[in-house]
Amino acid sequence: MSDAMAAAVRAALAQVNDSTTGRDLVSSGFVDAVVARDGMVQVTLAVPRERARQMEPVRAAAEAAVARVPGVLSATVVLTAHNVPAAGAASNPAAGAANNPAAAPPAAKATPGQGAMLLPDVKKIIAVASGKGGVGKSTTAVNLAVSLVAQGLAVGLLDADIYGPSLPQMLGTQEKPRVTGQRIHPIRRWGLSAMSIGFLVEQETPMVWRGPMVMGALEQMMGQVEWGTLDVLVVDMPPGTGDAQLTMSQRVPLAGAVIVSTPQDVALIDARRGVRMFEKVNVPVLGLIENMSFFCCPSCGHREEIFGHGGAEKEAARLGAEFLGALPLKLKIRELADAGTPIAAAQPDSDEARIYHRIAARLWDKLNGAAAPAGPAIIME
Repeated sequence: MSDAMAAAVRAALAQVNDSTTGRDLVSSGFVDAVVARDGMVQVTLAVPRERARQMEPVRAAAEAAVARVPGVLSATVVLTAHNVPAAGAASNPAAGAANNPAAAPPAAKATPGQGAMLLPDVKKIIAVASGKGGVGKSTTAVNLAVSLVAQGLAVGLLDADIYGPSLPQMLGTQEKPRVTGQRIHPIRRWGLSAMSIGFLVEQETPMVWRGPMVMGALEQMMGQVEWGTLDVLVVDMPPGTGDAQLTMSQRVPLAGAVIVSTPQDVALIDARRGVRMFEKVNVPVLGLIENMSFFCCPSCGHREEIFGHGGAEKEAARLGAEFLGALPLKLKIRELADAGTPIAAAQPDSDEARIYHRIAARLWDKLNGAAAPAGPAIIME
């Protein structure tokens, strides 16, 4: 970040006053950090823990002030709480830490200011998640979203993987979104409204961000994007159980989560963690999908169970979750994904596309209260 941008952001913050003291945020010592990457600015305000809720209007005013700084594409201001200094300590938290490092409060995890829930015009929000990477979660999310479009629904697709965004590649476009004022317009592709951090930065730009920046970027892609009225928003979650998952569960009304896993034991262990994580934050698990269930030779059609077979179905039964279906490890699914043409759109009559369509239909039924089907889960034999 240039010195000029840093100075401009701090000057904007100096125009925002704390309503209780009447002093501006800079002179009050509340500005803990200012970080910017590619026009996206993250400001952390360190405030007394007991004043966190009271400071929400100040946080919102600071965010609006930073957003007006020339060159800022989007801005997020988050609050982090600190303990009240002991008697005799400097009133400025930053100054106190500088003068006496031992007196500095312990680092607290920055959390976005808790305001109204985001995405109020989206009827249903589904998180597509996995306990580990490399199981085909993004491929599954994209094809399920395209399959929901095929049912006549208004569908959005949000790439919540800030560190490894894959949506631009899988949708076949590097188009930059149109920005009007502080509002970002999603990319339209394959009937979807889509947004990814990959649309906002250059393709090979590494996202070297700490947790608060990641949470801020997620909030921006939910709160500052013109999603419009949607029947369903499919969220391609990053692997694991970290900041992004917590931010989504706290800031949007998730209707449910879908867990994607391969059949092998090491993937199922992580999938189990994913299920338990969503249970802890009161998000219903809609079911498990077994991806790469078996390999089909493109030449002779011979079937080989490279990662084992049926593990996700057994795990779903053990966890009391619905097994939604199994998909094979097939070359054309990978080739079409790499080419930016999801198989559910490019070859809608293929066996694989039909499985995605059926799983999507089942998910939509579940979201609308339909009972579990009497027949077996969708498995390609």
